[in-house]
Amino acid sequence: MTQRTLVTGGAGFLGSHLCERLVERGEHVICLDNLFTGRRETIAHLEDNSNFEFVLHDVMEPIDIEVDAIYNLACPAAPGHYQHNPVNTTMTSILGAVHTLELAKKCNAKLFHSSTSEVYGDPTVHPQPESYRGNVNPIGLRACYDEGKRAAESIMFDYHRMHGVDIRVVRIFNTYGPHMHPFDGRVVSNFIRQALAGENLTIFGDGLQSRSFCYVEDLINGFLAMMDADEATGPINLGNPGEFTMLELASLVLELTNGDSELIMQPLPADDPTQRQPDISLAKSTLQWEPTIPLAEGLKRTIDWFSEIDLSQWTPPTPNWGGGLTDE
Repeated sequence: MTQRTLVTGGAGFLGSHLCERLVERGEHVICLDNLFTGRRETIAHLEDNSNFEFVLHDVMEPIDIEVDAIYNLACPAAPGHYQHNPVNTTMTSILGAVHTLELAKKCNAKLFHSSTSEVYGDPTVHPQPESYRGNVNPIGLRACYDEGKRAAESIMFDYHRMHGVDIRVVRIFNTYGPHMHPFDGRVVSNFIRQALAGENLTIFGDGLQSRSFCYVEDLINGFLAMMDADEATGPINLGNPGEFTMLELASLVLELTNGDSELIMQPLPADDPTQRQPDISLAKSTLQWEPTIPLAEGLKRTIDWFSEIDLSQWTPPTPNWGGGLTDE
């Protein structure tokens, strides 16, 4: 019998890639999204497939669908998007977790939950292992996302302990690739869009803050490995441990686009972490997973995709989309 799999946030950046892979695996995929930052176009090529269906729904409302497995990816993840309505962002994380947990309990379904490296805040431990409890400002501009995701993890583990729900929690580090929203304010999409347009590249801070960038194909492989594992409750870090400064990233994007843009420095947004690098020892030992696609290759594929799309069809979903970094 074909497995029925629900993907919340399925029309988003990560969700659209996941839906595609699950359909390829022969699962019947129910893609659920409210289309706040997700786009129907990213999953349009799947809609003629009998093993795929789209449901317009907000995870802040209860979900009543018979399923065998759930991937909970729903939540705006870029600072300009999640800071647009911070109360809504927090409630999306918390109620989305509760409603998918209730559905998993009802259906006896396995539940994958996408958490984030933002739970580590501005880390004082480097690289960050799962045992690190973080350094988060609970009342800052990023708290709606950071603390919302931390609360969601807490609820996940309470349902696991109290009700035996089979949860799979991953902490996602910076991810990039095709289907990124060009106006999501993330550093990779900002740099590529600006470089292709011949605009100056905007760097926040001194450009020496670092991130680790994971290509989306590698990340989705990690998702599937987590869900397929016999026992892997998590949390488990998923990301590429290769570390690059913003100046190094800007230089590589300009090299790959044959661009000659100048770098324009702007003030660093509040609570923006100075370093992020995942310790993926647990993912290697538990899931036999590690990324394989180098940054230069992943950026080349992403630049090719950006070169093909019509940017006029990708309007910013919120008025304050620019600025800062994020990790999904």
